[in-house]
Amino acid sequence: SPARTALAPREPSAGRRKGKGRRGRGKAWSEGLLSKQKRSRRMKANDRERNRMHHLNSALDALRSVLPTFPDDAKLTKIETLRFAHNYIWALTQSLRLA
Repeated sequence: SPARTALAPREPSAGRRKGKGRRGRGKAWSEGLLSKQKRSRRMKANDRERNRMHHLNSALDALRSVLPTFPDDAKLTKIETLRFAHNYIWALTQSLRLA
């Protein structure tokens, strides 16, 4: 009945959005700003990762330079370098124990 609808409270979903409403270009501006911030964070993270890998590769090169290898021109992979260094240190430790 029409009298009942005039007295009944309005439901919040009747044409209203939950939360703070944004008008105009505020949403597009904030999305653009978020996109720039995300891009900036990603670029910084990429730079940190690139520097980390450069330092890791430099350390592995330094380790390769002190390890004895049979063919001098053969470059060991990262995992081969670490395994060889582990085994070399173990062998040196064993020879010291026997001496």
